[in-house]
Amino acid sequence: MYIPKIFKQENPSEIKAFIEKNGFASLISQVEGKPWATHIPLVWEEKNGKSVLAGHISRGNAQWRAFTDQEQVMAIFMGPHAYVSSSWYNHENVPTWNYMAVHVYGNVRLTEGEELLASLKKLTDKYEQHSQNPVSVEGMSEKFLRNELKGLVGIEITITDIHAVHKLSQNRDTHNQQNIIAELEKTSDAGAHQIAQEMKKIL
Repeated sequence: MYIPKIFKQENPSEIKAFIEKNGFASLISQVEGKPWATHIPLVWEEKNGKSVLAGHISRGNAQWRAFTDQEQVMAIFMGPHAYVSSSWYNHENVPTWNYMAVHVYGNVRLTEGEELLASLKKLTDKYEQHSQNPVSVEGMSEKFLRNELKGLVGIEITITDIHAVHKLSQNRDTHNQQNIIAELEKTSDAGAHQIAQEMKKIL
């Protein structure tokens, strides 16, 4: 991904926190020579001294059949984004888009059995923790789980590289940054409000 230096995010803890917060990813590889994307939640884990992303896809999805041993894949994590009108500047310029995103590259392998089950537990616990009546893998019947697992293929991506971008009008002066924030906050778009909050953090 092309990232101008001024927009590059290189803080490991902030990148990890971003992925944990925006865990629904686009997993990209090739299937029969063509780009293929699957949209799935992925969970960051530390395993055997390495950082990995764990998740699963449907057994009916052709993507997993195209994985070769240690094939490199890419997972894209998108955060908030918002249109920025050039009418908000005090000078002539062009419109643009502010956004936050992380591209993770890694080597993928398939998982099954207890390893897949453990991954499902972590994923379910993460997203059920704020539910009023949280469900858990442990609370599911053995027969139900056995049938469900038949339709899934577990994946684990050992991270080899990360590219992160936080494009938040860092190339504008303080006066114009404040104008952009004020205009974003006037909109009814939730993403625009989130971008405004992120901009405030770096002023």
